[in-house]
Amino acid sequence: MNPGDNAIALIGFMGAGKSAVGRELSRRIGWPRHDTDEMIREQFGISIPDIFTRYGEAAFREAETALLKTLRRGIAGIVVTGGGIILRRIVWLDADEGVMWQRVSKHSTRPLLQTPDPRARFAELLRDRGPLYQSAADYRINTTGNSIVEVTDEIIALI
Repeated sequence: MNPGDNAIALIGFMGAGKSAVGRELSRRIGWPRHDTDEMIREQFGISIPDIFTRYGEAAFREAETALLKTLRRGIAGIVVTGGGIILRRIVWLDADEGVMWQRVSKHSTRPLLQTPDPRARFAELLRDRGPLYQSAADYRINTTGNSIVEVTDEIIALI
């Protein structure tokens, strides 16, 4: 099996379950996990909200783009990201909008939601990004009523 056969990218909107499923998938199948947010936090030495506050969204996106360019086809492992990376398999984790909002609203650290109307901003971002996730994904898994273990089982069944 070549390295490209051992690659899965998890994409989806905030609150879809990418990070949690990525950790569980890595634990269960033993593949390394590459979480782009964790890698960017390490690069800057501060949290994502602090990156947005100190340097702005543009600096974060530039760092994200540079990082994604290093994670090319052929990388082995699980890539957890909110953007579209073209690897061997791209799995879009999706959920009902209300469920994702419920998950996200428990945390006040989402930089893009630091607005007077975070719920409206959330809906706007989801509306804008949905078609991009759909066009980039090889598979789509709805996480709305599924546990992390159930979603991980679905991904394992795909590979």
